[in-house]
Amino acid sequence: MKTRAAVQVGDNTVEVKHLDVPDPLAEGEVLVRIEGCGMCGSDLESYRGAIVAAGLAQYPLVTGHEPVGRIEHIPPDIAERWGMVKGTRIAVEPFVPCGVCDRCSAGDYRLCRERFIYSCTPTTVGTGLWGGFSEYMVLRPNSIVHRVPESLSIQDAVLFNPLGAGFEWAYRAAGTQIGDTVLVLGPGQRGLSSVIAASEAGADQIIVSGLDRDSSKLELAVEMGATAVIRADQEDVPGRVAELTDGALADRVIDVSSRSTKPVTDALAAARPGGTIVLAGLKDGAAVPGFVSDQIVFKNLTLRGALGVSSWSFAQAIRIVASGRYDFRRWHTHTLPLEEFDTAIKLLSGEVAGEDAIHITVVP
Repeated sequence: MKTRAAVQVGDNTVEVKHLDVPDPLAEGEVLVRIEGCGMCGSDLESYRGAIVAAGLAQYPLVTGHEPVGRIEHIPPDIAERWGMVKGTRIAVEPFVPCGVCDRCSAGDYRLCRERFIYSCTPTTVGTGLWGGFSEYMVLRPNSIVHRVPESLSIQDAVLFNPLGAGFEWAYRAAGTQIGDTVLVLGPGQRGLSSVIAASEAGADQIIVSGLDRDSSKLELAVEMGATAVIRADQEDVPGRVAELTDGALADRVIDVSSRSTKPVTDALAAARPGGTIVLAGLKDGAAVPGFVSDQIVFKNLTLRGALGVSSWSFAQAIRIVASGRYDFRRWHTHTLPLEEFDTAIKLLSGEVAGEDAIHITVVP
């Protein structure tokens, strides 16, 4: 059997190819028929070569780290361990831990010394079907998966990943508590997800910054629970935060913006003394002009990096989407087939005139 898959063969180059689906699979492997895979900013970074340049991936590879699908084949022992059978609808976490190293034992499997990452592993390893932009995907025995309610559309279902990031970064990593003021830098899908997570954590004020061209996203942020928005290309972000908080500044600051480095210095200036800053937006390896580490010292700030999402946060995301408390229809701006992968990337990067992409779903 063959499967169509979007294979990245080099920087800025993806080809839809027909790859073999092995029969039989290796011991313990699970075959999943993909219903759809979400696309986010890190897919754009991967497309441009940043993930390979950082040493996290090698070409050629099947990308896509937000897959939802149905189990097509599962060995009996794995079925018993997972409590799942053929036909179970699942969301797949990107990180596969070894489960025995010191980091896994300490509970942070995302930093596993032997970690295996879906969408970052080349096609030369094993089956090569390690990404969600495909008709079929193969899972390793130690994969972490979550049941997905049948009631969810595929567009809602693949939100498990971006919304999970919101819970991981704006709730857990930031340590948001009831009554906090939270500043979210960037109004994309991760920023909107952070608004929901901060709201669920009980934040009193949720401020979101973006550019004037992000007006529709900033409006959506208010619909999701933001109490104020700032247009960063028209207003001074730290100054406006000071005005909105009567000088108290933000308890928690989450930077989910991509490429731009100014949000990092804005975060340092907008965080209150003793506050927490979470950096989750990649900057393509760029240095941050104006970064003054003394600000961290004098303000006694906690500065955290955020890599990936924990199982707890993925589970919260699926629970929230299934609850029906939020209307995600405006998030789903585009659903495209595999053959239009290049178009999806251009939409994601803002290269298509007149199109404002928030969340893109790629379906086989």
